[in-house]
Amino acid sequence: MIDSAALPYTVVNAGVSGETSSAMLRRLDWLLRQPFDVIVIETGANDGLRGISVDAMRENIQRAIARIRQARPAARIVLVQMEALPNMGRAYTQQFRNAFPRLAKDNHVVLLPFLLDGVAGRGELNQADGIHPNYDGERIVARNVWKGLRPILQ
Repeated sequence: MIDSAALPYTVVNAGVSGETSSAMLRRLDWLLRQPFDVIVIETGANDGLRGISVDAMRENIQRAIARIRQARPAARIVLVQMEALPNMGRAYTQQFRNAFPRLAKDNHVVLLPFLLDGVAGRGELNQADGIHPNYDGERIVARNVWKGLRPILQ
């Protein structure tokens, strides 16, 4: 989508399948050695799947934002809203949901809507595990991100 919009950016997918926010934080130094103007932080889903404390996840993301700001003060930081599965219980899912807008507000970063909006819970858009998007679901995910990211890049 960036190429189609003729925007002068190169995208580096630094994500690792199954990674938690603590693992992302441990790998952050590698990413900070690369030049970048915009960084999208999408983490926490695996924390939620594992029932990791929302406070621990929030602290990991907070530390990541602080380290990015220190290393690249001019970079735009974008945080993606994630959600916990409802089987984690009402209190956990509400705390999890609220963590992202709070982090965005406290750190003055852009918050993108829930990554899997329109995909989560729809069997025809997910792989057999019911959690990870299939090809059609990924196309919706890409559009979800693009809606929020495009204005930042233009």
